[in-house]
Parts: sequence; structure tokens; C-alpha cells
Amino acid sequence: MPKLSPAARAQRARERIGRIRAAIAGIDYLCSGTLLKHLTRCGKPGCRCASDPAARHGPYYDWGHMHGGRLVHRRLSAEQAALLRPAIANYRKLKKLLRAWEVETERLIEAEAPRDR
Repeated sequence: MPKLSPAARAQRARERIGRIRAAIAGIDYLCSGTLLKHLTRCGKPGCRCASDPAARHGPYYDWGHMHGGRLVHRRLSAEQAALLRPAIANYRKLKKLLRAWEVETERLIEAEAPRDR
């Protein structure tokens, strides 16, 4: 593979950054954290959930995330969980896109102003 000129490398990096920006612009909901779906036992000895795992109560949805340096848990409705699930996926996607943008920026800087060797 032939070695690209600095101008061509810079152009490719700018094109990749443009695609990253377009992908970021398409993100709507955005939340960090983890969404857990679980079933639970109520603790009443006469309830079916005490003896039959298939009869447990729920599903319940819990969202855990950092807020002010502390881990916070919050119980959500099924509707809220349905909205939060893609928001968490978007957050992870955004972090990946930002890492890629950083790599492309490093390439762009190296192409536009190479180090003295």
C-alpha cells in the first residue's frame, strides 16, 4: 500500500470526523448507567412466589447510575425502562464515537503538523 501524503491523511481524518459528527447528531436520548430487570419474592410464607420460582412478582426494573459521585438506584416502570434501554445504548455508542474522534484528531494533528524528528 503506497504511503499517503500528509494532505491526503489529513483529508481522510477530516472525512472520518465528519462521519463521527453525523452519527453523534443522530443521537436523541442519552443516559449512563445499567438497567436491571428482575423478579422478586414478597416474603409472605403463603404466597406462591415462596415455593415456585416461576410465580415470582415482577418484572421490576432498576436503573443504577452515578450521580454526584455516588451510585444511585431508581425503580422504573416498564415504559420508562423501554425508553431508558436505548438511551443507555446511545451513551455507550457515544463514548465509542468520542474515542474514535480523539484518534482521528491525533491523526489530523500529526498530518498537519508532524513532529520534528
